[in-house]
Amino acid sequence: MDALTVSLFLPVSAGLSAAKLLQESGLSPVVLEARDRVGGRTFTVRNKETKWVDLGGAYVGPTQNRILRLAAEYGIKTYKVNEKENLVHYTNGKSYPFKGSFPPMWNPIIMLDFNNLFRTMDEMGEEIPKEAPWRAPHAEEWDKMSMQQLVDKICWTSTVRRFATLFVNVNVTSEPHEVSALWFLWYVKQCGGTMRIFSTDNGGQERKFVGGSSQISECMAQELGERVKLQSPVYRIDQSGDMVVVETLDKQTYMARYVIVATPPGLNLKMHFTPELPPLRNQLIHRVPMGSVIKCMVYYRENFWRKKGFCGTMVIEEEGAPIGLTLDDTKPDGTVPAIMGAGVPAAAGRRSYKLFSCFRLKRICDIYSRVLGSEEALHPVHYEEKNWCEEEYSGGCYTAYFPPGILTQYGRVLREPVGRLYFAGTETATEWSGYMEGAVQAGERAAREIMCAMGKIHQSQVWQDEPESQVRREERSSGRLQSEMLDFRTLKKSYRTANEYFSKTNPTQDSGETG
Repeated sequence: MDALTVSLFLPVSAGLSAAKLLQESGLSPVVLEARDRVGGRTFTVRNKETKWVDLGGAYVGPTQNRILRLAAEYGIKTYKVNEKENLVHYTNGKSYPFKGSFPPMWNPIIMLDFNNLFRTMDEMGEEIPKEAPWRAPHAEEWDKMSMQQLVDKICWTSTVRRFATLFVNVNVTSEPHEVSALWFLWYVKQCGGTMRIFSTDNGGQERKFVGGSSQISECMAQELGERVKLQSPVYRIDQSGDMVVVETLDKQTYMARYVIVATPPGLNLKMHFTPELPPLRNQLIHRVPMGSVIKCMVYYRENFWRKKGFCGTMVIEEEGAPIGLTLDDTKPDGTVPAIMGAGVPAAAGRRSYKLFSCFRLKRICDIYSRVLGSEEALHPVHYEEKNWCEEEYSGGCYTAYFPPGILTQYGRVLREPVGRLYFAGTETATEWSGYMEGAVQAGERAAREIMCAMGKIHQSQVWQDEPESQVRREERSSGRLQSEMLDFRTLKKSYRTANEYFSKTNPTQDSGETG
């Protein structure tokens, strides 16, 4: 074989996207998949109660052009997540309906503090190179700082500090004190900034795939046929000879000229390498843990929230709440009413590991009932959940995160080849890392690195931009993007206003609450 793709765990299969490109280039890849299914951190379950449900990665949006290109190639349609009605911000035991991407802050001091936080994060992000965050002018300073320390430094009010904590929780399923400020600012920047990463309309959660996201991996696997070997966790990789020898846990042996390891960095610890990995790479894989999340899907007899004027999106700020953010998960034809709860605040998520699913469901329904002011929320008809922290070949979700001090010391070797080993996985992406889009970018980049090493393409062709997706072109031509872009300009204007205000004043404490 010309190339062997090793895939212990991968989101929308970074390994499959690499293998697909290699096969289309006339090479002969083999994919070793540890699980009994493809798809990795995407996981579509099909049953009579749900039709289909995505218990892993599910959402796509503007600028995620690679994953949308694959979906279009396989005829997989997308649909918009419902946000026609009011969203709800729940804080201090009260619900505040709102429209738009972020909850309004009626107190003027808090509003300015809120805008200043997100303006500052975006401006700091502009200094960080997407392809090499460790080269940022203030990289050392920001990497030694946790996001908790940065939030405490930027924010004037406890209200905004609480929301900043939620913002970290739902985006990287970790706590602010656990993640490097440099890494988190880079993460937000490479997803398009604070507005795009958090938004549904015109943001990272705008759409889902009709029929589920795992279809994309399944279609790629079908194309590759017998080249995909399921239930083949890799145990040993030996590149001391002329060919790279790969051995699986069941003692199957494969030989290849090149290997792509398309797993989260920490899962490299399950493999034995000969010769040993270089010191920095070996240290890196011991230092990047995974986020903590349980994805919870609650099904109801009807969309009672829509009847009350709510779209199903809830932003929940409550100490110990099992869910921090929800979205409507009703099917696009209006059937199978459901609410998706993910982005479980990391600490609360860990505390809930010991709960049986029935007790977790009760806690979720209780908070939904309080937020929506509805008795109906207490009476679900079905429940599905996926605890990604108990998955042997993931160790958590959505992505690996960098604690303070790690990115500047070890980040540069994240996708650096080791001999004939190349590294993919969404963690190695420079656009939408942590998402399905990042997985595809990483897999295709690693495949082109191999083609470059073989002399089939020039070095300048390894990194390639992706044209805008057909879905986005159609929306742009129809004028449907105009209001969205106005929203972005309005927010940027309020950011500038906040900056001017805080340069002249120095409020030191809260003077009111939201609502």
